Amino acid sequence: MASEDDEEIGEKVDKVIPVPSTEPLFTPFLTTLPLQLFAYYIGAMRGADVDQPRNLAKSVTVE
Repeated sequence: MASEDDEEIGEKVDKVIPVPSTEPLFTPFLTTLPLQLFAYYIGAMRGADVDQPRNLAKSVTVE
């Protein structure tokens, strides 16, 4: 993940997910959704059950 105007990273990697340049305070808002979608699609490609992750019920119900 890199800002749209970052040309140096494009020379070092095969794929880049560009995000708009903004104030550092707002960067998490622009990067969270693409990273969550990336994790979702990688999990789906690996055959993981993306709707019910392992140990979810245990961590939610433990008091």
